Order: sequence, then structure tokens, then C-alpha cells
Amino acid sequence: MTTEDLRARGLDAMRRALPGVFPDGDIDLRDGGIADDLLEIGLTSVWGSLWDREGLSPRDRSLVTLSILIALGAESEMRTHFAIGRTNGLTDDEISELIYHAAGYTGFPAATAARNAARAALDS
Repeated sequence: MTTEDLRARGLDAMRRALPGVFPDGDIDLRDGGIADDLLEIGLTSVWGSLWDREGLSPRDRSLVTLSILIALGAESEMRTHFAIGRTNGLTDDEISELIYHAAGYTGFPAATAARNAARAALDS
């Protein structure tokens, strides 16, 4: 598969995960600043190569991704992925349970950061 194919698959996957966020047609995620290819790299390598794969449902991918982000304490990425999780069928109760469960493995600071990110992302 070419980079262009992965990019197109990545755009489709991102649009499904975040409906209404990205306009139709080709878009450039570069902003002219330092490391401005980072989002383009993520578009092909993460969204095109991983999120668009068969094998796990989008809902399951959201659970896995959120678990990893909680463990990393990646609060800004969690905000986006809590919204994606809801789009992919996670309920607020399931998101709460994910945070509670993560507290036992990642600790309360990481779980508190996750709770704050979920509340900010989901207006809860």
C-alpha cells in the first residue's frame, strides 16, 4: 500500500472517529511550525495503518487506546480519544469504569488526569 493510500485511509478513519471535525476533500495538517509533519505522519502510520485495520472494532480500539493514554498520562490526547470513544459507542458509564479500572493499575494521579480529561472532553 502506498503512502497516499494510507493517507486516504487515515483521513477516512479520522472522519469516522471525529465526525464534522475535518472538512471533506484533501486537507493539509501541516502548520508551518517546528515538526509540522508530525500530524501527517500520524495520519498515515496511526490512522491509516492501525485504526483502519480489521481485527478489532473501533470500540475496542478506543478502549485499548484510552487505556494506553491513561497509563502514559497523556491528558491532551485523552481528551480527543474520550470523544472518539463516545463516537465509537462507549457510554459514559463504560468510560467511568475504564477510569476506575485504570486507577488500580496506573495509580490515582493518572486516573485523576483521565477523569479531568474526560470531563473536559465530554462536558460531564
